[in-house]
Amino acid sequence: MPLLEAVGISKVFGKLTALDNAALTVDEKEFHGLIGPNGSGKSTLMKCLAGAEVPTQGKVSFANTDITTFTPTERARAGMSLKFQITSVLPTLTLYDNILLALQAQSSLLDLVFSRTRGRQHEQVMTMLAQFRLVDRAFDAAAALSHGQQQWLEIAMALAGRPRLLLLDEPTGGMSLEERRVTGELLQPIKQHCSLIIVEHDLDFIRDICDRLTVLDQGRILASGTVAQIQANAHVQEIYLRRA
Repeated sequence: MPLLEAVGISKVFGKLTALDNAALTVDEKEFHGLIGPNGSGKSTLMKCLAGAEVPTQGKVSFANTDITTFTPTERARAGMSLKFQITSVLPTLTLYDNILLALQAQSSLLDLVFSRTRGRQHEQVMTMLAQFRLVDRAFDAAAALSHGQQQWLEIAMALAGRPRLLLLDEPTGGMSLEERRVTGELLQPIKQHCSLIIVEHDLDFIRDICDRLTVLDQGRILASGTVAQIQANAHVQEIYLRRA
């Protein structure tokens, strides 16, 4: 049984059909990339999976549960986590407190009222910061980080609740080549406990980390398969790679 399955997903905005009968299947501990030209429907599909948009038609199942009409909060409780392209860390707080707040979002109101979480979660905060090579900056304000480091911090925050599925929308946008390389290295270990759906324009980056790719064009699924299968697909080469 797939971890996530989206079937017959269409999304219409007025006279614009952003998605037309799109489908996507993601297994446990699979890294799955969404690629396609600008305007192909990648981000719209991601939003339909995350609950930021409700499909005009179709069904989204997660862990064998129909979540098509679930809110983003309900999806998070079910085990999904999302990081959009725009960084949303709290810039005036330290890195430590950004991670702590992400962890505290999983705590009960009683624990928060009686301040039981900070000491209990200290080790987990430091472990998350170390995992994303930020532990030396733990007590710096998030605003002092480079763009790439802020992206790493936000990914760490998205993983704080140990989701079963992480959705990343263009996480390497604006990064240097070295930051992109490091981002790939930082993401690889999460496969031990988490699946990944990633929208990305950097084809070299996405080919290096993903097990499977789905290609969209004009709101439709053009092809889906392993990286090798997509690279060898003549239709993909003609429609997508020549536009990229």
